[in-house]
Amino acid sequence: MKPPLILDFDASVLSPTDNAIRIALGGWQEAIRFGCFRSAFARLEQHLETLMPDSYGCVFTGSGDYHHISLLLLRLLARRAKLPPASLDCIVCDNHPDNMRYPFGIHCGSWVRHASELACIRHIHVIGITSADINPAHAWANYLGPLLRNKLSYWSVRQEARWLKLLGREKNSRTFASADALLAAFLPVISGAKSLYLSIDKDVFSPEVARTNWDQGIFTEDHAAAVIGACAGRLMGSDITGEFSAYAYAGMGKKLLVSLDGPDRMGACGPEEALVERETQRQLNARLLRLLEHGG
Repeated sequence: MKPPLILDFDASVLSPTDNAIRIALGGWQEAIRFGCFRSAFARLEQHLETLMPDSYGCVFTGSGDYHHISLLLLRLLARRAKLPPASLDCIVCDNHPDNMRYPFGIHCGSWVRHASELACIRHIHVIGITSADINPAHAWANYLGPLLRNKLSYWSVRQEARWLKLLGREKNSRTFASADALLAAFLPVISGAKSLYLSIDKDVFSPEVARTNWDQGIFTEDHAAAVIGACAGRLMGSDITGEFSAYAYAGMGKKLLVSLDGPDRMGACGPEEALVERETQRQLNARLLRLLEHGG
């Protein structure tokens, strides 16, 4: 099996296996975490190009504040595998659509729009949404391009993007009464996809599964196992984010943006509790990794 790869921005990922490869990126944390200018993102991409091993398995990126790193991983995969146009379907397990407007470059909640513009992407499915980000009150904050071009679909539980009907794209958002019902409808949709990429943000899980520093959804491990199993034999790559992680920003700009957009739920957490939570995450990562190795 290919060894898992840890992109270590925030020292939050405890190695899920003995053979994990770790790339130290702590010096990039202030510039990249949560969001960054395109110029900084491009510099990181060039830096990673020289460090990434020729072969690796699932990539762990730390806090969900780094979910935009998935875009770099998709770009690298497209280059190295020479993926043909419209040949790859991407499944994003996330409590948020990650298709939200961000005027300062790219951030962890806007990367899906950028990924939808990659030539190799046929369609992106964001599944497990329970946040209010897709509700009518927040319609203005969603990028419309990926939805209008039929490159993106929202799969949510008890949250409705009714505004898409006004744009003639109601089929690009489906809501369900439960996660079980969502997967029952979703899994047949991807059964015909030839090549898949899977990105899991653990904020899609209920807090009883593992705590993150974002508001969380209702998926269980069984739901994740069902998705991974449905990808068997077709996964071109995968990544996992959503570790239990906090960071004190030096710049006032990011302090303000984070306070408005993503409340850090670790503020009152002591170091011993943080260690317990990270061990819980390590064990979850190990179980997900075994599923990916044997079922993906």
